[in-house]
Amino acid sequence: MGLVILLAVVVLAGAVLSVQAAINGRLGETVGVLRSSLLTFAVGAVVTGLLILFFEPAQAVSLLDVPKWQLTGALFGVVYMMVMVGAVPVVGTAVATVAVIVGQLGMGMLIDNFGWLGNPAIELSSSRVLAMGCLGLALVFMYRSSRSAG
Repeated sequence: MGLVILLAVVVLAGAVLSVQAAINGRLGETVGVLRSSLLTFAVGAVVTGLLILFFEPAQAVSLLDVPKWQLTGALFGVVYMMVMVGAVPVVGTAVATVAVIVGQLGMGMLIDNFGWLGNPAIELSSSRVLAMGCLGLALVFMYRSSRSAG
């Protein structure tokens, strides 16, 4: 049952990302991509800082002690934010979100298959490849649908 709840929370987090993309896309059109991204990360830093201050237990290792490659993940968040803020007004929230999911799934399958970045290796299966194909097809249909509607 705990796994079902965890997956439901992850799906909800995905829904929140789509809402964030739509809001930030509109904000980005008004004030610019970089300012919109700055606001998102500034608010995120303040909220996360408060959560750490009040709720995070002490850790044996600090951010300064981890392997430096592990700190690069933050840079990918910046790239994602700026791309989404720029893309959503052009292609729409749904198409941009599905495109992101295609990229996430593709890279996730590579990371799993090869065990990159210290993750356990999970062999690429035909059902995973089929799922990727279906999602790619969904992206094509959604993009074509949005182009013919506009």
